[in-house]
Order: sequence, then structure tokens, then C-alpha cells
Amino acid sequence: MALGFPLFRSAALFALSLRQRRRVLVADLISTAVFPLAITGATAAVPDVTAQLPGADALGPWIVLAYNGLFAAALLLAGATADRTARTRFFAVGNIVVAATGFLSALAPDLSSLVALRVVAGVGAAMCAAGGSSMVLAVYPPEERRRVYGYAGAVLGSSLALGPVVAQALMAVGGWPLVFVAPGAVAAVAALATLGLPGLRSAEVPENFDFAGAVLFGVTIAATVTAFGLGLGTGVPWWGPGALILVAAGSAAWLVRVERRAFDPAIPVDLLRIPAYRAYALATGAFMGMLVVGLTVLPQLGSAQSLGPGEAAVMLSLLTVPSTLLPLLAARLARRLARQLVTTALFACTVTAVILQATHDRAALLVAAGVLGLCLGLTEGVPDGQALKYVPSQRGGAGAALFSTTRMSVETLILATATGMMAALGPSSGMAVAGAVCLAAALVVQQAVPSREA
Repeated sequence: MALGFPLFRSAALFALSLRQRRRVLVADLISTAVFPLAITGATAAVPDVTAQLPGADALGPWIVLAYNGLFAAALLLAGATADRTARTRFFAVGNIVVAATGFLSALAPDLSSLVALRVVAGVGAAMCAAGGSSMVLAVYPPEERRRVYGYAGAVLGSSLALGPVVAQALMAVGGWPLVFVAPGAVAAVAALATLGLPGLRSAEVPENFDFAGAVLFGVTIAATVTAFGLGLGTGVPWWGPGALILVAAGSAAWLVRVERRAFDPAIPVDLLRIPAYRAYALATGAFMGMLVVGLTVLPQLGSAQSLGPGEAAVMLSLLTVPSTLLPLLAARLARRLARQLVTTALFACTVTAVILQATHDRAALLVAAGVLGLCLGLTEGVPDGQALKYVPSQRGGAGAALFSTTRMSVETLILATATGMMAALGPSSGMAVAGAVCLAAALVVQQAVPSREA
């Protein structure tokens, strides 16, 4: 132990040529661009889809919730599986699933069929995310991972920034079906990029696989996300979400019992014991929660202030464009100032949320969007890279999957809570929820991460 962190022995990396390593990274980056586009595109398409496809309007939000929920629920199982199989093949299959469901979604005859396809797409996306992280960590040594995650942050930020614009353009050209086809086509390109690459299967693979633990973890996450999603709707009987919460609680209790007895637990408990890993996972969830809430709240506040189309576009650009331009700079700053960078950005997000409780005038909205955009851009990919440097390469899929699951869970809870608060108290209360989580995350990172990380 050193500074409270376990010391892992570095696993032997796969010896690939420079060209092959770059192909691994490029394939992962292409796939990384799919997830934000799949989310923002589907969100933008919900009104048109519910208007044109037969089915209950209440199914509309589940076009997004089903994808998000199954993505989070399947990540841990996908990560553990990726580490035990040929990594590039697993990654390719995940992208093929995303591509197939994307094309089939454009042909969905009704809302129920589309939601079912989105469930499968969420599982495929989990395979892509876990498989991509697993193969990247298997070929890039720890000293190069900050740069790699800088590239990933730039791609993720660009996709987040351009997602709403691209989605609107796609709907203008080909209607809502094109919003599902486009991410599928990108995923197909990612799968093709792996052709000819080695499988990257570890020679030493644990014989015992904690399948029960991975499934129970997925059930817990899926039931929780579904309960919150139902709670946001109207006309939902109280016992629906209540029963799902009981299922989640029972599954979680059973999961604890199973993991205590498992020889090789599905949940990498040793990673959860690392204070920095937990802190950075909470931080990145807080940042993503602030982004999704900001994309919802700021336009509403702008509409109340009668912002014109030009001003509204500038406001959203200030919020999203820095995530395209700054991640590579963030990766450089993170070499020496990761903890300070993350905590400062979280505190700044909190202060901005407080200010928006007091004033909503045009200048305040534009400044708030600029500050939030700067904070998100300068931390894009930083918590991921810092947390995953403590993960041994042979367990990269599981470590990245658990990290992403935590982020998705925090983000989903922030969005669900903020939505409920906004319905009761108005748009700015949603920013208060996101700001409170950012404050909590800042305090946790400040306490759990040493000022000079090992």
C-alpha cells in the first residue's frame, strides 16, 4: 500500500506494432463517437417518433431510458466477459449489434418494437464500451494512457457538442429513422476497423466466472433505472416503481451475499476500495449530470427570457463547444494538476448553479453556459484516465465497466431527481440538484485523492 492505493503488478501487455496499436485506438475512438450521438439523437427524435408510430405516448421516453438503463446494467457483465475473451472480436460483435439495431430501428412498426430494439442496442453499446476499454488498456502502457484518454475525451466531447446539431440535420434530411441509422453506420465502420487485428485474448484467464454476481448487479441497476423512469411519468400507479425498488433492494442484498462467497467476484471490490477510483467515478458522473441537466434547463430559462434563435445557439455553443476544443489541453494539465483541475471545475459548477437560482437574465445565462462549458471541456476524460491508471491491464474491461456504470448511475439519478424538482419548482431547481451533487463530488475528491498522486 502507498498513499492508500493498492500496488498492482503490471500485467504483460500485448506486443503489437505501432500501426496495430493505432488501429486499436482508432477503432475505439470511432465507437466512442456513437454513444453520445445515439443518446442526443434519440432524445431529439422522441417527439417525432411518438407522433408517427402507433403506441402509447408514455413509451416515448423509454426510447432513451431503455438504452441508458440496459447500457448501465450490462456494462459489468460485458467488462468481465471482454477480459476473458478475444477483446477485439468482442468489441466488433458489440458494434455489429449496435449497427444492426440501428438499421432495424428505422423500420420499427410501432413504439413497443422500437423500445425493444433500444434495449438490445443498449446491451451492444455496453459491449462496445467495455470491449474498447479492455483492448486499449491491453496494448497501451500506463504512462501513455493519459494521452489516449485525452483523445477519447476529445472525441466524446465533440460528439456531445455536435450531437444535437447533427440530430436536427439528420431529421431535416431523412426524418427520425435517419437518427437511428447514422449511429449504426458509424458502429459498422468501427467493427470493420478491427479486421485483421489480433484477438488480444489473455493467456491466463480465470477459470471461475461469477456469472450470478454479474447478472444480479445488472438486475439491480436495471430495476433502479426503470423505477426512476416510471416515477417521472404520469398516470403511473405507485406500486409500479415501489415494486421495482423492492426488486432492486432484494437483488442488491442477494448480490452482497453472492459476492462474499465468490472466488473471483464479478464486481472488482478491490477497485472499489481505492478512494481515488471511487472519487473520480463520482466526479465524472457529476459532470455528466450537470451537462444533461444544463442542456435541458438553459434552453428553458432562455425561452423564458425571450432569447432569440441566435442567442440560444450561442448559449448552447458556449456549453458544448469547449468539450470539443479542450480535452487534449486537459490531458496535458492532468499530468500534474488532475486533482486540482477536477475539484476547481466541480466547485465552479456549484457556484454557477447557485447564481442561476438568483438571476436568469440574458447575461447571466450566457456567462453560466460559458463557465459550465469551460469546466466540462477542461475535465473531459481526466477522471477516467486518472481512475483507470490504478487498474491492471488484464482487468481493464471490468475496471472501465465498473467506472462507466457508476458514472451512468450517478448521471441517471441526477437527471431523474432534477426532472422531478423542475416539475415542482421550475427549471432553475434542476440546476440546484446538479450543483449539489457537484459540491459533494468536489469534497469527496478533495478528501480522497492526495494532492500529489502516486
